[in-house]
Amino acid sequence: MAKEAVLVTATGSIIGEGIIKCLKLANANSRTFAYEIITADIRADAAGLYRGHIAELIPSPQDELVYCDALARVCRKYSVRAIFCGSDEELLPLARLRSRIEKETCSKVLTNPLPTLQIAIDKWKTYHKLKNSGLDCAESALPENKEEFVRKFGYPLIVKPRTGHGSQNLFLSRNSDEINFAIRSIRDSGGDPILQEFLPGEDAEYTTGVVMSARKGSVLSSISMRRKLKHGQTYKAFIEKAEPVKISSEKAAGVIGGVGPVNVQSKLVDGKSKVFEINPRFSASCPIRAFSGVNEPDIVFRDQVMNEEIIFPKYRRLIAMRYWNEVYVPLESYELASKTGRVDVEDSFVPDYF
Repeated sequence: MAKEAVLVTATGSIIGEGIIKCLKLANANSRTFAYEIITADIRADAAGLYRGHIAELIPSPQDELVYCDALARVCRKYSVRAIFCGSDEELLPLARLRSRIEKETCSKVLTNPLPTLQIAIDKWKTYHKLKNSGLDCAESALPENKEEFVRKFGYPLIVKPRTGHGSQNLFLSRNSDEINFAIRSIRDSGGDPILQEFLPGEDAEYTTGVVMSARKGSVLSSISMRRKLKHGQTYKAFIEKAEPVKISSEKAAGVIGGVGPVNVQSKLVDGKSKVFEINPRFSASCPIRAFSGVNEPDIVFRDQVMNEEIIFPKYRRLIAMRYWNEVYVPLESYELASKTGRVDVEDSFVPDYF
């Protein structure tokens, strides 16, 4: 079977780990090629670093030129066909470096376009884009308009950073003192706050993965999951039919100019799906979607790299219940990787003891 080398970055993150799981699920199915997975991270103690076929330590994207040179070196070394982004922090650097990387290597950078990222990463810009397009979304305001916003929507209200992710620095404020505390906390941590209306319904939150075609601008796949959260991440997911959620999520992905993976967060309120956040990347829950029949990293690769005609996939209705697991690596292998940058993936293992 032919092999296609792909690079997954930030493999110590739940997103990077999820992409690896999806690529391995694709390899387990009957197909014309198999993925050779090159994993990368800035740290030697990243669990996913040891779960691909080859591993490389790379520098942080904070210095974009050094980061770009390292990625280009890895891509040339292994004839990488595509780069999958495993972290929010790398989205903008990779998008800015896309033309250089693709010019210097044979690798396709699988991120959304830079203008799309600049809208979707900023919740205030996202709100205006959705609102101006007539889509139902969580009403939002900036701190300078908080009094008027409180009069209109009352308490509780959500306060969170305009550019945050994973429920970091998210506050549920029940009075003016709590709103002021939330605003100060976010600013003290270097962020810019945004206020959002509180959308009711404990069991009404959905996460929807949409894949937009790079060639046609059409929807290649979408799958919605009702979810329960723990520490900002999906820990129980119910894959079920939720047509209003699916329709609004597909429209939202198109409105922001999505190309490839777009993750839409919404709540079903009085039968209407109200979008409250968009993550312009693969979701950390993408392996759950892949197991049910919608393998988003594989779809994006086949669309953008292999130029295949994608048939909208069917999926199974399932419930997914997440749990902790461990990757073990001999201490000497970890110490060698930390000191020399040479990573041995052959002796890592995940026991089947659950």
